[in-house]
Amino acid sequence: MLSSRSRRWAAAQPEPGADDAARADADLTTCATVGLPPTARVLFAVVNSHGGLVRGLGVAGASRLATGMYQVVFDQDVTAAGFVGTLGLAGSAGIAPAGEIAVAGRTGIPNAVFVSTFTSDGTSADRPFHLAVLA
Repeated sequence: MLSSRSRRWAAAQPEPGADDAARADADLTTCATVGLPPTARVLFAVVNSHGGLVRGLGVAGASRLATGMYQVVFDQDVTAAGFVGTLGLAGSAGIAPAGEIAVAGRTGIPNAVFVSTFTSDGTSADRPFHLAVLA
């Protein structure tokens, strides 16, 4: 049910000034030196709670290292990439168990990502996950 307060009371965005538009245009043309190169790829992996690779793109393999600890290996160096992980079932239906995830580059392996999964209270636990790598 909607609240009794009407949306018309919500504050609107302020109109951008001429300086705002010019700054946005300048940022568009000068950001080529940061971020991903034109040859960038989006890689991904879907991994079950046992560390098995279910599907992916550009992924060579996955493995469970210990309770809640996984290694996902890709077909290229990912040391300069961005990583995004989320808990999620390996199939296409259902809801993953509650918990948390942390992702980082794998120490000593330039083409791998280290993933840790936890219960909601922070205890290490095996959880299925989805991992995206912007390389």
